[in-house]
Amino acid sequence: MQTAQLSRRRLLMASGIALAGSTSRIWAQAALPGTTGTGRLVVVLLRGAYDGLSAFVPYADADYYASRPNIAVAAPDGTAKTALRLDNTFALHPALAPVLPLWQQGVLSFVPSAGLPAPNRSHFDAQYEMEIGQRGKTSAAPGWLNKVASSSNKTLTSAIGVGEANPAILAGDAPVKLIPRGQAAERTGVLANDKTRQALMDLYAGNDKLSEAFRQGAGSRMQSAQELVTEKMEIDGKKMGPALDRRLDKDGTPATAQAQNAQMLAASNGAADPVGLQLDAQHLGTLMRNDRHLRIGFLSAGGWDTHANQGHATGQLANNLGNLGLAIAQLRQDFSEPGDVVVVMSEFGRTAAENGTRGTDHGYGNAMWLVGSRVNGGKWHGQWTGLARGNLNEARDVPAHHDYRAVLAQLMRSTFAMPDSALASILPNTNWDTRLDSLLRKT
Repeated sequence: MQTAQLSRRRLLMASGIALAGSTSRIWAQAALPGTTGTGRLVVVLLRGAYDGLSAFVPYADADYYASRPNIAVAAPDGTAKTALRLDNTFALHPALAPVLPLWQQGVLSFVPSAGLPAPNRSHFDAQYEMEIGQRGKTSAAPGWLNKVASSSNKTLTSAIGVGEANPAILAGDAPVKLIPRGQAAERTGVLANDKTRQALMDLYAGNDKLSEAFRQGAGSRMQSAQELVTEKMEIDGKKMGPALDRRLDKDGTPATAQAQNAQMLAASNGAADPVGLQLDAQHLGTLMRNDRHLRIGFLSAGGWDTHANQGHATGQLANNLGNLGLAIAQLRQDFSEPGDVVVVMSEFGRTAAENGTRGTDHGYGNAMWLVGSRVNGGKWHGQWTGLARGNLNEARDVPAHHDYRAVLAQLMRSTFAMPDSALASILPNTNWDTRLDSLLRKT
């Protein structure tokens, strides 16, 4: 369920950097040549502060290995348990092998030192700041993605979130579509029962805002579930191929459900169905492909707060990175049109040095990912000053050389062809960062 004015929880209950100050005119930039504003933007938020120094390994920096004697990812040597070389400075965690082709194709890039305008090591506070696009604001504020949706279309639903009931980044006046995480998105819950659904529709048959919101949400949930089930059936059918026409047991009788399942598994060569973030990414791609009014997508994943036993090439973090890599590869399949961009970010990074429990603690700057055909990929962008103690924030963290909002501004100008006034409203008190002007291709 979803509504602009009413939280999903309420409906369910009813149914059972600034770099150096700011200026008054901060954008004053020309749109990129060829920008039409017809792209789609997908934001992936990694809640819990993922370790960008393990995702993009600064293998050429001796301080990296000195600071992390137990959890550093080994420098690339071509074997399976070492990093995958990107250039003379960085290498990719081996669990992220699914996205290496994107780097080689020139559609994947990253900014290694991005973050909030000022350090904030509280997960809750830092995430909220990042979701509303403002520093230090604690009162309720619209999410910056909702403001993007409002600026691009004030009547039609243009934003969709997968996985969270009411993320702050999508909160606001613009209508949004929200669907649950995982296989729950393919089900309609109590709405699947005809009598229950009719009773609820009768209960909310009025013209008040709550009733209108409920009917809209119920209709959207039913439609989304049907689209996802249909897509899954088509995918399963392709896996089976001719086996769909041979659903008979050995004696010639129609195959049982159990036998059909076994045939489908054999036809798919044992390939596992998408799970977790990859499944959410697949759902997002399906729904945004079916409804071209949906131009803004949001996904999130938790479990990145690795204070203990973080691991290196294998382990807890490697498992999460492996799932992330599959999800990003999935998103690239569905969002590969010229103006499409996927951005991956987290509320802050981790400490440069490991702690006493072979993990890392809350840090500051972190790597932001960008994937898209307009992305000037196969290279990283922005400032990187290494991990020598004197170059760290408070002698412990990767500094945030670039305000994360300055990265977003580059993307939104390209994706939505936004004027100065819109950007200044969506990302207030933010300066245009000319050091990132090479982030996107000019043609």
